[in-house]
Amino acid sequence: MTVFSMETYVVKPDKLSEFTAFVKNYEAYMKKRPELFKELKSHKVFSHLLGGNWGGGAWMGEYENLADLEKNFNKLMGDKEFMTKMFPEWNALIVPGTYSINVWTPVP
Repeated sequence: MTVFSMETYVVKPDKLSEFTAFVKNYEAYMKKRPELFKELKSHKVFSHLLGGNWGGGAWMGEYENLADLEKNFNKLMGDKEFMTKMFPEWNALIVPGTYSINVWTPVP
């Protein structure tokens, strides 16, 4: 059963251009380290156009099942480069307290 991980957040107002650069760097990182993202079938990054919080965004990842999502999460959390470089960069761009993650499944 396909599942989707939906992460939502608000980018700090003074960090919007840095966030755009981070997304490009993260895409390059994903290509450089494909073994970390083997379970990820697809992903999209969204930003609010109308409504919601100004600077709001979302990252949606598609996985074959919940076990694949968990495996991917555990690989990332156990990877030294991810935890010491990518994750701290991400956290520096996000308004504290605005991050959330939810797992969704399609309605049959």
